[in-house]
Formats: sequence, C-alpha cells, structure tokens
Amino acid sequence: MNIVVCVKYVPAAADRTFSAVDNTVDRADVDGMLCELDEHAVEEALRITEADGGEVTVVTVGPEEAADAIARGLRMGAHRGVHIVDDALHGSDAAATSLVLAAAVRKTGYDIVLCGMASTDGGMGVVPAMLAERLGVPQLTLASQVTVEGGTVTIRRESSTATEHIEASGPLVLSVTDRSNEPRYPSFKGIMAAKKKPVETWSLADLGIASEVGLEAAGTTVSAFAARPARTGGQIVSDEGEGGARLAEYLVAQKLV
Repeated sequence: MNIVVCVKYVPAAADRTFSAVDNTVDRADVDGMLCELDEHAVEEALRITEADGGEVTVVTVGPEEAADAIARGLRMGAHRGVHIVDDALHGSDAAATSLVLAAAVRKTGYDIVLCGMASTDGGMGVVPAMLAERLGVPQLTLASQVTVEGGTVTIRRESSTATEHIEASGPLVLSVTDRSNEPRYPSFKGIMAAKKKPVETWSLADLGIASEVGLEAAGTTVSAFAARPARTGGQIVSDEGEGGARLAEYLVAQKLV
C-alpha cells in the first residue's frame, strides 16, 4: 500500500495577515509549521501502513521553508518526502495547487492520497475534491473513521443531521477530519531516523507544468483587507427587577430575535 499524504506549511501566528504588496498571505519573517489538520492525515496513513504494510510519502508545495513540514511528517514516521518548490508558484490558488499536487502524485505513484480536512491558513477545504477530479479517481472526504480491507476503503462521515458510511475501491483520494485520530508526537528515535530519510525536491519543470500557476493565473484573488477591529467593552446591566426586559430590548435592537 503506497500512500501519499499532501501537507501544507502554514504560518504559526494566530493573527495572520496579508502582504501589502500583492494581497497574498504574509509569510515573511513569520514562523511556520506543518498544518495541524494535516497531522491527522499523516497519522492515518501511518496507521494504515502499520497494519497492512506499505510506504508513506509526504508531499508539499511551498517555499524553501516548507521543508520543515516534510521534516515533521518524517519524524512522525513517514518514509520519504517530496518538496515542490518554484518561484512561479507564488500566489497560486487552490485550483493551481491541485494541479501541481496531481502531477506530483502521478509521478510518485499511489494507492491512496490522504489529505487533511482543510488548511488552517486558507480554510477552503476544496483541494481533496479538486485533486480527485484531476486524477480521475473516487473521493472519500471528511472521514471521522477509516477502515481498510484489501483494496476497499470504508469511511464514516458525521454531520449535524446524519452519519454516513461510504466505501470505494482504490486508487482514491481520502481526507480525514480532526476527529479521526490523535496524531502521535515524534519520538527521539523517530527524530533521529528522519535525518536519514530521502527527500526529493522537484520544480515545475520536473512535473511538466509551464502555466496555470501563480498569482496571475489565480481564479481567486484578495481585492482588499483590513485589520480586525478591536473588541469593545461590554455593557453591564444591574438587575433591579427589569433585567429581563432590558435584555429583550437589547436583543430586539440587535435584530437577534
């Protein structure tokens, strides 16, 4: 079982902002990390291969610093890494990201492509579906539980109104939620072993991609942004028998009821 896990290097800062130069996410002088939601995808891949055998490859698209995301996956237990880095990728949207990932996944070879439910910087959650469409394979998304038997993958998907059980045969794209598992913390042995694991660096030319990426090709752009307004102090109401009425008046004035 060859599993490719698509991960993203995201800003670690809680208050993320945009660059005033081109309205893209400001990553300059900002510490980054492996997206926490993608750790669940790495963990799920490791559990599958530990039970059924196989190899886990961690793939990321991003600047040179994104190598840290691959390193984290390798420390957790992944077997190898692939880093797609190219200046022409700056400003790429989700569609372009899925294009590059699809090319990388094809070159790597796969039985299952695993993704997190979304990225903590963009939060769109559409790349797994786009990736499946480009690869022409089934997609099992937003899984809270995963079972693999032979070549069949069965997931449980939970929503506010129903619980679904869906299955498909590989090759396929699978995304998992943060309820699917508890990601392991890298052990000392895993940290030391990661230093010897192979990591390949590919450019767009290595993938045969010459267009449809970058800010100019993006179908979505940020036209403007502004800092979040500071929170104002709340209103304290002394209840002298009219607290309920004053609360109702406030809710009506705010059009909350």
